Amino acid sequence: MKIQKIGIIGLGLIGGSIAKAIKSAGISVDIYGYDKKEIIQAALKEKSIDFSADSFSGLSDCELIFICLPVDATLSVIEEIAPILKKGAVVTDVCGVKSAIQQKWDFLKSDGIYFGGHPMAGKEKGGYENSDPLLFENAVYIISDKAKNNTKADGFLTIISSLGCRIIFLSPRVHDFVVANVSHLPQLVSVALVNSVSKDTGDIRSIDFAAGGFKDMTRIASSNFDIWQPVITNNKTAILNSLDNLIDELNAIKSSIIKNDDIFLENKFENARVKRDEIPATRKGFITPLYDITVFIKDQPGVISQISSALYKMDINIKDIELLKIREGTGGNFRMAFESEETANKAKEVIKNIGFEAV
Repeated sequence: MKIQKIGIIGLGLIGGSIAKAIKSAGISVDIYGYDKKEIIQAALKEKSIDFSADSFSGLSDCELIFICLPVDATLSVIEEIAPILKKGAVVTDVCGVKSAIQQKWDFLKSDGIYFGGHPMAGKEKGGYENSDPLLFENAVYIISDKAKNNTKADGFLTIISSLGCRIIFLSPRVHDFVVANVSHLPQLVSVALVNSVSKDTGDIRSIDFAAGGFKDMTRIASSNFDIWQPVITNNKTAILNSLDNLIDELNAIKSSIIKNDDIFLENKFENARVKRDEIPATRKGFITPLYDITVFIKDQPGVISQISSALYKMDINIKDIELLKIREGTGGNFRMAFESEETANKAKEVIKNIGFEAV
């Protein structure tokens, strides 16, 4: 089905960013937004959306509807809109839990089609005011495997691709297992770590000395529990399994320290280092591959701008960039990713020609 009208329920960080990204991609579609009056007014003023919907029935002519709400609200809304979808229309969501929503849909009667989705992107601050058309650039966007090789999903997948993300197809069960490990577990560990360190009493508190590494590891501890409560409830089994695995690892490390077993501990460190360094590489073949180079730069103002300008002049697009290590006053390493090996090699030569080391 050709998509001419898109509805977005919830114009927060994700919903607002989807609207802006579609507009930035120049796709000829009308976008209808459903949210609080003040948010709709802001989106209309910025031309992120074309029309407002006063009720879900105002979205009944849309060929594609995004539900961009927390899990509990999504479970409620999907039940309300299922009966009003026109034949062949696609409804999707952006939640971090997929099985519960798929199971809910399977019990509903509708002329529409549901394909679960989960963009692996975000910011520390939510809300429409923080939405960004580049939020999904090179981010992984997990889509239900029901959409894979399904002609009824063609228009939907075209829209998702226009966001600039990299699509991967997973079943709801596998999705929930994966995100329990790489998203839900880190959230709970971050909360536990802050609370554990904060137990100090007296005049000297460890938390007062927290800096770089600790702050990086616990950034997500500031997340709102209201958002996480339905996620934890609806992915309970997978999360508990992830916690059990972590507890086993911690107990093994604790035991090795008690026994002064440095060899065991060293192996744990080495294995973690190897697996951590493999993270970009393991995406290849699983998700659309990117090709990396590492750039060594001095701690000087304007260095990144100098490199990006040189690449821009040669029409080379940086697909992803990550600060690996930095030492104030000295410099650090940046990982830069490109869409092909040929482009990566070309970028390496350009960077070397302007006086920087790249491998």
